[in-house]
Amino acid sequence: MQKEAKSSCLKRLGRIEGQVRGLARMVEEDRYCIDVVTQISAVRAALRRVEEEILRDHVAHCVEHAIASGDADEQRLKVAELMNVLSRSSR
Repeated sequence: MQKEAKSSCLKRLGRIEGQVRGLARMVEEDRYCIDVVTQISAVRAALRRVEEEILRDHVAHCVEHAIASGDADEQRLKVAELMNVLSRSSR
C-alpha cells in the first residue's frame, strides 16, 4: 500500500473506531433505536470509503504492476482476486 493511502486509511479507521465506541455507548444508554441504526449506517458508509480507497490503491499499483509485468498468470491472478473481493463486497 502506498504511504499516502495508508496514512489516509489509518486516519479514517481511527475515526471509525471512535464511532463504533460511540455506538456501544448508545446501546448501553438505551438510546432510541433509530438513532443507533442511523449511526450504524454512518459507520458502514465510512467503512465503504476506506474499502474504496484501498481498492483504488490496489488497482493503481498491484494490478498495474501485474499488467506491466507481461506475466499472463500474474495478470489473471490479480484480476481474479479483484473480482472475488468485489463480488463479496456487493453482497
